[in-house]
Amino acid sequence: MRKIDTTALIEDGAVLGQGVEIGPYAIIGAGCRIGDGSRIGAFTICEGRVVIGIRCSIGHHAVLGTPPQDVSYQGEESGIEIGDETIIREFVTIHRSTGLKKWTRIGKKCFIMAYGHIAHNCLIGDEVTLANGSTLAGYVTVEDQATLSGLVGVHQFVRIGRLAMIGGLSKVIKDVPPYTLADGHPVKLYGLNKVGMQRRGVSQKDREVIK
Repeated sequence: MRKIDTTALIEDGAVLGQGVEIGPYAIIGAGCRIGDGSRIGAFTICEGRVVIGIRCSIGHHAVLGTPPQDVSYQGEESGIEIGDETIIREFVTIHRSTGLKKWTRIGKKCFIMAYGHIAHNCLIGDEVTLANGSTLAGYVTVEDQATLSGLVGVHQFVRIGRLAMIGGLSKVIKDVPPYTLADGHPVKLYGLNKVGMQRRGVSQKDREVIK
């Protein structure tokens, strides 16, 4: 059974799965599809083509699917896609892509903390964590299980590798290799993310090969 607050605005054409909850004053646009068991917080806006997976949690005042902050965008149809069981906290902004039928994609079981921003054409893998205030410019790729600490800024077209960890307040203007620790302004490498690899079950033999 769905639980939709009486003050929420659900436009004709929006598709809501079973058990979806929509909070007070949320706006769900006609192009939105929300998977079973997902929860949308108060005052959240989903605009344009927004596809949200199952059992996702979208915090209060999040803004999803608005046009990209890109002067080359000409109003073409594009969208954002959010994988299953992803958590998006309050005041996060995620923009749809530039380019016809292109997508900004966030994977499964990600954790995007408060005030984070994911710009147009970003590709975010599974189980990625963006701590409070982390900001991704356009066309950034973040691979599976990477972690960005608070207030990290990532330049457009940068790629951050699998299981990399970026320290807080870092300025990321170049690619960060997988399995590494990076920190600084601009960012520099400080060895391997040994703790992260251990927690994710990477064997000692594989860690030695990676080193």
